[in-house]
Amino acid sequence: MTVHIRITSYGTGHNDPPAAANPVVVDTTSLRNPPDDPAVRRQLTQLTGLDPTVATYVMNTPGAEHLVDHARRTIEQRIKNGQQHIDVHVHCYGGRHRSVAIAEQLGQQLRGHGRVHVQHRHINQPILPSRPR
Repeated sequence: MTVHIRITSYGTGHNDPPAAANPVVVDTTSLRNPPDDPAVRRQLTQLTGLDPTVATYVMNTPGAEHLVDHARRTIEQRIKNGQQHIDVHVHCYGGRHRSVAIAEQLGQQLRGHGRVHVQHRHINQPILPSRPR
């Protein structure tokens, strides 16, 4: 049997998360966010996590590799336990930068484990104002 892994990135600020029973959830809100960083805001905000510059910026954030590794190990454990359909929800606030970059990285690392489909729910939505603190 083929394992099916569906990875969905989204922004919690849009208030319409994907639905799934018992997904693996990856919270990327602790990572640096290009729109909040004055050093790269002008250069990276209009791009998305699909852009190599944004992906590198996100993946170079302390803790990014750990998030990806932890999610991958969790998914591999579910596969080992016989789960054949696995939903993975990767979120940030706006759904355009951090969640997209992490979802893509995770998708690349899981390609050898079955059919992997990566979708980005809010990548084309307008940039949200900074998250309230």
